[in-house]
Amino acid sequence: MKEELFISGRDIPFIDPVLNVWHWQIPLYLFVGGLAAGLIFFASYFYLKGKEKEYPMAIKIAPLLAPIVIVLGLIALILDLRHPAYFWQLYTTIRLDSPMSWGAWTLGAIMPLSILWPLSYIQDIKNYFGDWTFKMPYKLLVWFIKMIDRYWIIKWVYELSIKFRKPIAITNLILAIILGVYTGILLSAFNARPLWNTSILGPLFLVSGLSTGAATIMWMAKDHHEKIAFSKIDLLLIAVEIFFIVHMFMGFLASSEVQQEAAALFLGGEFTAVFWGFFVTIGLVFPAILEIMELNGFKIPISIPAFFILFGGALFRFIMVDAGQITRFLY
Repeated sequence: MKEELFISGRDIPFIDPVLNVWHWQIPLYLFVGGLAAGLIFFASYFYLKGKEKEYPMAIKIAPLLAPIVIVLGLIALILDLRHPAYFWQLYTTIRLDSPMSWGAWTLGAIMPLSILWPLSYIQDIKNYFGDWTFKMPYKLLVWFIKMIDRYWIIKWVYELSIKFRKPIAITNLILAIILGVYTGILLSAFNARPLWNTSILGPLFLVSGLSTGAATIMWMAKDHHEKIAFSKIDLLLIAVEIFFIVHMFMGFLASSEVQQEAAALFLGGEFTAVFWGFFVTIGLVFPAILEIMELNGFKIPISIPAFFILFGGALFRFIMVDAGQITRFLY
């Protein structure tokens, strides 16, 4: 007969299982939220700096993607809910101590503004798609512009979007920063998960979102000067992101035992190869090297580093969500 002494109910199998209730929907939502924040931030910032002629892709064209990816993120978020039909109840109250409430209201505010912004540049967007071999987007925009002239309510909204472009830009700039930080704070607010229990996640997710936004603009830009400018911006953001990552692990290793165990998942544990090999090396360092080579005269297709930055940004969120649910406090 074998005797066992249990000093905590958590030692009994299946009493304290791994909390794995967040699946692909949440990291996808966090990724597209950061991407939208990056696109909206750069459009608003450079518009306010008077760079419309220098950065037409960043200010006029690329923000068209923002409401699209926000909708994709909201669909993913609704799919994650136990009762999707009741998602609207998030908008029946405001809880200042709840990151979920902050996120819901930020998305509710930024969504209409992210539509108004590209609406104010609808003619420029139409001209951009006119050069495409695939003409469906161009035809849809031509049809929509006809609707503007036909219906007074659409024309009124269109004229307002142009008239109040500067106030919209200022508001979007603030909301984009809040949205980018929120994607990290959403995790860091869960104090019971040691990997997420760090204040660095908010700034880290913001910088990562800005990097993916810069990579998207860099990929889409036709003007060489704009590509080079956003390549330099992205290099700076990658450097800051790596600094935050190192700082995060230094904080874990200097903290309590449970956070040291959380860091151990990435320092010899099961997430070591995918984090350092795929995210840091392939998703950050490799595209940074390609961008440096491009800036020094080597002919590197800009789509290659841009793709790997987007890949790294998405992978980072999947890793953090999955690994964070494994970590826990023991008592």
